[in-house]
Amino acid sequence: MRVLGIDPGTQVMGYGVVEEDKGKLGHIGDGIISPPGGLPERLKGIYDGLIEVIRRYSPEVVAMESPFFAKNVKSSLKLGQVQGVILLATTHSSLSSFAYAPMEVKSAIAGYGRATKVQVREMVKRLLGLDGPLSLDASDALAVAICHIHTAELKGRYQRQVLPYQVP
Repeated sequence: MRVLGIDPGTQVMGYGVVEEDKGKLGHIGDGIISPPGGLPERLKGIYDGLIEVIRRYSPEVVAMESPFFAKNVKSSLKLGQVQGVILLATTHSSLSSFAYAPMEVKSAIAGYGRATKVQVREMVKRLLGLDGPLSLDASDALAVAICHIHTAELKGRYQRQVLPYQVP
């Protein structure tokens, strides 16, 4: 399974692509999308950049971090618009999308829901065997992709165990 993870942001949006093959995680690519201009121009730049990332890496699904609060209403509204653009690009590309709360991602990666961004980045680097610099935005996106892979795997195991015993 190849997953495009996204860390939404109005100024900088991180992305990371992780592939799982026979239980092994592989780093395919990562980066940031940071278009200039006012909010309308940035939203268009995020859409265009995301479509290009989807074309380049051909993910099977998209997973994004879904913040549960923001410091102020304006920030929440802007972030909601970015999430809408992500959903539009995902749907336009005929991909399924999933959202995970930050604590869920941190728990899946670092084993602790209140882990710092630096702790998450270091665990992502270890899990993917990466050396060298990695931006916090890209590492958060890679963490979301890894979280989805682990979650999908667990849900698949659960369904395989439970479904045969369900009564129609």
